[in-house]
Amino acid sequence: MRKASILSVALLCTYVTSFGQGGFMDDMNDSAATKKKEPVTATFKATRIINSSTVENLAHGVLDFRILHRFGRVSDGMENFFGIDNATTRIGLDYGVTRWLMVGIGHNTLGKTNDGFLKVKLLSQKAEGMPISLSYMAGMGLRGDKAPALPPGMDFLFTNRMGFVHQVLIARKFNSKLSLQLMPGVVHMNLVDSSKDDNTMFSVGVGGRYKVSRRVAITAEYYYRINNADMLAAGATTYNSLSVGADIETGGHVFQLFFTNSNGMTERVFINQTTDTWTKGHLHFGFNISRVFTVVRPKEFKKGAADKW
Repeated sequence: MRKASILSVALLCTYVTSFGQGGFMDDMNDSAATKKKEPVTATFKATRIINSSTVENLAHGVLDFRILHRFGRVSDGMENFFGIDNATTRIGLDYGVTRWLMVGIGHNTLGKTNDGFLKVKLLSQKAEGMPISLSYMAGMGLRGDKAPALPPGMDFLFTNRMGFVHQVLIARKFNSKLSLQLMPGVVHMNLVDSSKDDNTMFSVGVGGRYKVSRRVAITAEYYYRINNADMLAAGATTYNSLSVGADIETGGHVFQLFFTNSNGMTERVFINQTTDTWTKGHLHFGFNISRVFTVVRPKEFKKGAADKW
């Protein structure tokens, strides 16, 4: 009887242990599967690499007040205090409408231009499965400066002030340090000097971020204009845009410092109308700063606050 009791207890323990291990392993497998399906986060730490938009969107209900600043040519020396005396600025507001839709408006001192854009997150990179993040960005600019002199008999229309941009943003975070982004797109300007420029410009941009420490990352971006082969020969004085800089994370915000040959801050300008080139030492120092505000609090926060009080 005693042997039978001992045998029964042993069998019961074996059953419980096996059941427990099975449940534990199921939980581990479910957790691993869930983790693999979760989107990869922080492909970039900001909604812009330098000039270019990234695949990152603001969270729903978040408002970003942004100041973009570009000084004049560093090569001007003391005449313009290394470019500080000649500066251009863009002040803008970006807003996260939903988790996948972001919009923004801004004003540029260059050309007294008002601009607006929207960015739609189409795909998110996953740990396993989806290898990339994909977004679509569309924008419009409206120049407000004095109308240019036109040939006799040609009227300057309100629509001549307008320009448009469409871009596809394709990005991948390869590891905790390296992220790269490809940016094919098209810029259309309603009014150009047709003897030197095209109304519609196709381009391919490439940008990236490499993290060198916990709070510092090196950034770079370059745009190649596809239908630009004969423009310089025809007398155009515009060049491909190249920018190199650093992201510095400070208390949840990113402070961006860089050198660029473009003093424009919208795609229409820095892709189509960059008039300086690195080969001649025409560099501009610039920075981007932002302040984020939560306009609409998440439901989880509201519920937690209500329960707390």
